[in-house]
Amino acid sequence: MTMTAITHARVFDGERVRDETTVLLDGPTITAVGGEAPAGAEIVDARGGTLLPGLFDAHTHTSEQALAFALRFGVTTELEMQGALTKARRAHIEQNDAVADVRSAGFGITPPGGHPSELFPKGKRPGGDGGPARDDSSDLVMPFATTPEEAIAFIPKLVESGSDYIKFMVDDGTVEGHPGLPCLDQATLSAGVAEAHRHGMLTVAHALTLDATRMAVEAGVDGLVHVFMDRPHTEEIIQLIAGSGMFVVPCVVLNASMMGITGEISAGDERVASRLDDSWLTTLRSSFGHYPQGRLDDVLATVKALHDAGVDLLVGSDASVPVPFLGGVAHGASVHHELRYLVQAGLSPADALRAATATPARRFSLDDRGRIAEGLRADLLLVDGDPTADIDHTLDIRAVWRRGTRLAAN
Repeated sequence: MTMTAITHARVFDGERVRDETTVLLDGPTITAVGGEAPAGAEIVDARGGTLLPGLFDAHTHTSEQALAFALRFGVTTELEMQGALTKARRAHIEQNDAVADVRSAGFGITPPGGHPSELFPKGKRPGGDGGPARDDSSDLVMPFATTPEEAIAFIPKLVESGSDYIKFMVDDGTVEGHPGLPCLDQATLSAGVAEAHRHGMLTVAHALTLDATRMAVEAGVDGLVHVFMDRPHTEEIIQLIAGSGMFVVPCVVLNASMMGITGEISAGDERVASRLDDSWLTTLRSSFGHYPQGRLDDVLATVKALHDAGVDLLVGSDASVPVPFLGGVAHGASVHHELRYLVQAGLSPADALRAATATPARRFSLDDRGRIAEGLRADLLLVDGDPTADIDHTLDIRAVWRRGTRLAAN
């Protein structure tokens, strides 16, 4: 492959803006930050633009088609939080530079009849695609557990089946309009988390209420893949989360959708509309709408308090499939909307960008990406303007590279 030299760029390396303005790529790898373009290199003049690491979406339910949409928006890695793209099932994706890369929890541990079964019509599998069970699903582990012993027994099965991390559903249905939903109890959750840690696995929890969040903290979960939305934060819960060392994927876009706030502001933006099809635009203009009594200002205040307390925040969308009853979010597009919500909450644009690049890479031990540095993957996003000053510029996309391969224009 021809070496590529991206020149005259403002370079945000995942942590800070660098003094260097040239980044060299050789095949799938960043070979240098700074220096001169070698003879014969393909020159990409980035004058007037900013070069960023490829973005993460740290909470999705995805498919190969969805990963293609994500990449159009500069999202080069998705972290699936319930779905089928475990290690053996994504080998072809890892080599396909026309779609985003992916890591997966497989299916989350939940009681029979527990979340997310309430979201889907009867006969539908409550999985990553929401669709009916397929003929090729026999290797997937469906970890329904109601006792500590059952949760413990499922951990090695999830590891063997190719889960990259272990997810626990801590949800009694309050926010989804299904109060009294079967929910993991504290003993079962704690036993499952401890067993996952004995297997060296990262653990994450779905928790949309403050009480469920407290359960996850007590169990020693490594990260929350939602921020609670049923009440304002307290100083106690912020300090519990901060003291635990947890990370949080707020998914403000999802909380807004649960409150009935659609993604119309994104769908109406030509920079978004030009990269999505009609089914996704229709979905984006819809919402979950299960918790209209929620207050977005409370969620934003919680996000700010977590950030101020030093909690690592990660950008995630909870995007899944293009159906209106799961609406308000879309792959790729909602990462940019979430960045704006983080800035609205009080983070600086640079803080928000870290939450979509270096921080998720570090917290999920994906040490080959998330930053612009010598020897790392050439997963890159070039945008016009300066998103470290105005986060809106992340959608002014000029070019996307995945493993050094430039994505063809839409």
